[in-house]
Parts: sequence; structure tokens; C-alpha cells
Amino acid sequence: MHANPCSGPNIRHLLMIPFFVASPLMAEEPDVPKTEESAMLEWLQGEYMLGDWNDLRTDLAKRGIDLEFFYFGSVPSNVSGGIKTGTAYQGGLLSTLGLRSEEIFGYNGGNFFLSTAWLNGEEDFSNKHIGDLNKVNLTDLGNMYRLWEMWYSQQFLADKLLIKTGVLSVDRDFIAPEYYNSIASINFINQTFFFPTLAFNLYDIPGFPTGNHSLPSTPYGALGLFARYNTSDSNYVQAAVYDGNPDDSGRGTDFRLSADEGALFYAETGFRWNAKPEQSGLPGSVKLGGFYHTDEFYDVKEGTAYAVANAFGVSSVSPGDHSGNYGGYLLVEQYLWLERGKSDPAMQGGLAFFRMAGAPKDRNLTQFGIDGGFVFKGLVPSRDWDTVSLGMSYLQISDDIGDAVDAANATYGTAFKRPDYEGLIELSYKAQMTAWWTVQPSAQWVLHPGGLTNLANQPDNAFALILQSTLRF
Repeated sequence: MHANPCSGPNIRHLLMIPFFVASPLMAEEPDVPKTEESAMLEWLQGEYMLGDWNDLRTDLAKRGIDLEFFYFGSVPSNVSGGIKTGTAYQGGLLSTLGLRSEEIFGYNGGNFFLSTAWLNGEEDFSNKHIGDLNKVNLTDLGNMYRLWEMWYSQQFLADKLLIKTGVLSVDRDFIAPEYYNSIASINFINQTFFFPTLAFNLYDIPGFPTGNHSLPSTPYGALGLFARYNTSDSNYVQAAVYDGNPDDSGRGTDFRLSADEGALFYAETGFRWNAKPEQSGLPGSVKLGGFYHTDEFYDVKEGTAYAVANAFGVSSVSPGDHSGNYGGYLLVEQYLWLERGKSDPAMQGGLAFFRMAGAPKDRNLTQFGIDGGFVFKGLVPSRDWDTVSLGMSYLQISDDIGDAVDAANATYGTAFKRPDYEGLIELSYKAQMTAWWTVQPSAQWVLHPGGLTNLANQPDNAFALILQSTLRF
């Protein structure tokens, strides 16, 4: 299940893990004291590992205050291929605070949200072991304790219009799946299924001169303004503007704005069908959108020539640049069947997804990406909340970079392979051990790690295994 933080007033929905029921329970007589066994079952079926804090959490929620703590730990292993084999530990703790205006101040539609991220363990697993662009592990990020998001939102026009401003992350609002993958329901562990790798073209390309732009995506946020208008119960349009270069330090509290950084714009329209319980068809959605960054971006053909020349100790003219950068995307999701219909809290069944994105080849590392797959829930009898997921991704390297490598081979007498694509296949099984604990093994095949862009050390196809566990406190 997926819930966008802008879609409702209750922040509990943001990181909610579904309930898992081990077996039907008989109703207890009110005057019969709980046995040790029933107390254990109550704990296992509760929403949180640490329980309700002696009713404090429920009392706070009634007063409009919601707290969430969500920890995920991963053990990624590169079994073969890539740069080198090896195993590491990477983990992260997400903490959120939500304040609702109706209960606290007596007016409707206002929400304040604050979140932090603490990331720990070995850094740069993919860079050290595999060399892939997509990154096989969701928690493969730099160690830090930082502000993630901090914003206030207000609904207007009978809740059709929502305005949100503060420190925002693009991936919480744009190209966000409705059903197949999200922080609320992590069905894939590779980062590209969480947010498409092509969107990270806004980062600097290694070997090129340093620019002044990047992407405000989890766990990085940037000052921004977001607006969403629901044209109907099924359709919406939304747009946002962000600072063009978010604070990527360990703090996330640098709120300075600079004209040198430019601005990042996102826009999206979407349509859902059969989302309501009373509608008989199977749910699905489609999203179409794009982005534009106003900063200057280096020409990748000239930039590659510049990087290769520097590697050979040859002086080279700094590459020219292009004004702005942009891309577009399409995301489609569709349930294939529902075992027990929409009234089933677990939504057991199967769904398919398809996504593609594109960007100009003259200023980007990647020019085209496509991925898709299937998520099946409740396939194993009595395991209603478990999911089996299969995802595939193809990420194409810029043709201009390939042309520059061919030219370098002719100039320097080298035999570098022409960069082409990075492919990925992920097979994952998420077991809902309790209502607040999941265990998730993932097997991933990485084809052409890095798209062969690492000319000095071109890694072989890799096979990685990742074991992830999540806890909701």
C-alpha cells in the first residue's frame, strides 16, 4: 500500500506497515485475565514493536500529534562479478513528527511535518563492489544524521487544492507509485524502483568540472513550494519549484538560496481508475510528467573528451555548457486481479507496472530508461501480507558519450568499450513476520554495471544478494 503525505491529514499513513494476522483469534471474555500467550499475540499483532507507550501514543494522536520511528537494516553482498566481491552492513532510522491543525488549533486542513534520517554502516557499497548506477541497496547512502523534510501544508477549496512549502523531497510527490513500491511498502530494494535513476542526471558527472546543481531526493530536501489540484475524484494536476542545489551535508539545515544554483521545476498530471471501494473494476493509475532545471550543464561529448584527456595527462579546454536541463516520464500501474476484492485489507492479488523516462543526450549521462515488473501479494496460503516482486530495468547511456569514447580510442590508440546500457533484474520476497517487522531477501542481476562508463576499470556483470529487515517502533 502507498500513501502520499499530501493526500491526507494523518501522518501515520506515511510509514505505515500493514497488520499481519497469524491466525484467527477468538474473542476474549471481558472478565477473563489475559494469559501469557494472548499477551504475546497482542504484542506481535500490534502496530508498533514498542507498543502504545502505555496509551501515550494514542492520547497524542487524539490531540493531533503523530510520531513514527522506522528502522531498516540491510546486509548487501556482491557474490560475483562487479568490481570485487564482499559483504557490508548499511542501516537507517527515519523519524517523523506530524501535527494536525484541526485537533491542535481548531481549524481544518493544516498539517506540519518534520522528518529526520540517521544513516549508518559502510558507505558506498555499490561504488566499491559493483560499480552500478542504479545502486542495489536502498540504504546505500552516506553516513549522516540530517533533516530530511520540514514543511507545512494547507488545503483549500473544499480540499481540492493543497499548498505545501518548506524543505521538500521530490520523490515524495513526483513519479510516486500508488501501489507497487514506496517507503510505506518496500517491495523492491534496488534504488531505481524507488525513484528512477535517470532523474539523477542533475548530479555532476565524474571527471567533469564541478557544477552547482543536484536533486532534492530522499534523504536530501530543499526549500520548495508545491501545489496540487484535484480536478475530480480521479484526476489531479500538480507542480513544484525547488532550490536547484540542496544541502547534501550531514545536517540538511542550510537554507540559503543562491541565483548561481538555479531552480528545479517539476510538473505532473495523473489519473486513477476504480480506486473507490464501490467501483467494481480493478484499480490502476497513470502519471505523466516532466522536470526542468535552470542551471548550466556541461556538454557530455566535450566533457568526456576533457575527462579522458586529463586521465592521460593532456591539457584540455573546459567543456562548453547548455542552458538548462530537462526530462519527461510516464508511469502506469494496473492490478491484474484481487483475490478477495477491495474489502481485503491486505489487497491480496497481483499488479503490473511500467515506467519510462527520457532526457536529452547532449547534457546527460543517461538518455533513456525503462523499467517494469510484477508484485504478487498473498500467494502463499496463510501469508496474506507477504509479497513476491519481480522487476526489470534498462538504462541507456548517452549516445554522445559513446561517440566521445570512440573518438578517444582513435586519438589515443585505446580500446575502451563504447558505453551502452545498464540492465537489472530483481527478484524479492518480503515476509511480514509481525505487524511491525519484515524480513526481505533480494536477488539482483546487474548487467553492464555503470553502462561501461568506468573506462579505467570496467566491471563484469554482477550478482548481488541483499537481506533487509525493517522495524516500526
